[in-house]
Amino acid sequence: MSAAARVGASPTIGGLLRWGESELGGGDSPRLDAELLLAGARGCSRAALFRDRDEAPAADVTDLYLRWIAERARGVPVAYLVGRREFWSLDLEVTAATLIPRPETELLVERALELVGDRAGFRVADLGTGSGAIALAIASERPEVSVVATDVCEGALAVAVRNAARLGIGNVSFRRSRWFGSLSGEIFDLVVSNPPYVRAGDPHLREGDPRFEPETALVGGADGLEAIREIVAEAYSHLAPGGSLAVEHGHDQGAGVRGLMIAAGYRDVLTFRDLADRERATSGRRPHGDG
Repeated sequence: MSAAARVGASPTIGGLLRWGESELGGGDSPRLDAELLLAGARGCSRAALFRDRDEAPAADVTDLYLRWIAERARGVPVAYLVGRREFWSLDLEVTAATLIPRPETELLVERALELVGDRAGFRVADLGTGSGAIALAIASERPEVSVVATDVCEGALAVAVRNAARLGIGNVSFRRSRWFGSLSGEIFDLVVSNPPYVRAGDPHLREGDPRFEPETALVGGADGLEAIREIVAEAYSHLAPGGSLAVEHGHDQGAGVRGLMIAAGYRDVLTFRDLADRERATSGRRPHGDG
């Protein structure tokens, strides 16, 4: 029996949600996923679903929702289906060319904002910007700073540019570049990055959302530190004296990242824990009077 036949003729919003939850029963959050997908198909908020739960949505909305439920049942991330994910209260477009922004990355934004403080004229570089999540979050909170965001993937960069335009954030510029490749000779007060840091062959790559995300944005070589090692080494010469580097990393990589930064000459090297009390981001400072 087809999905359309199982939900019946002119199903209500409430009925569609119950059906979707049943179809996704094996997932981590079937009810939430069903709500997000129906709200996305209908172009409304989740709150509106409950307000209108006894209404029958338009046939094209129902058809789209049924297709999305089928895709979600085989594991496709909700964010890729609806094309949106909220990050730092920003409604961001995401596509299969970008990583899906995750709540733990907001810790990196918090640390970056602490480092920027209230100083005007700060220059910030966000390496591997993806959807632009980190760069746009910083720029939205600190409109007096200038942010340069880079990504080697043309598709991801296009998404970030569209997000900036739609959100009306004008203090970010975008460049296609692998890390510092297009930033030769440029100096920044802060460099931030959420680079690939998953170890090659990690079993988590075969589970959940990572199965559908771009591998190049996830995998950081055999030990997961390949990209971080390169960024730590190159960032030093792109930082103003007293400038800082802050990177996100895996929960078990804090000691390794601290070691890389200390060996490269960074001072005040600190690691910060996420809400699950796991080491998630590390920052270091280029000393004053150096260069």
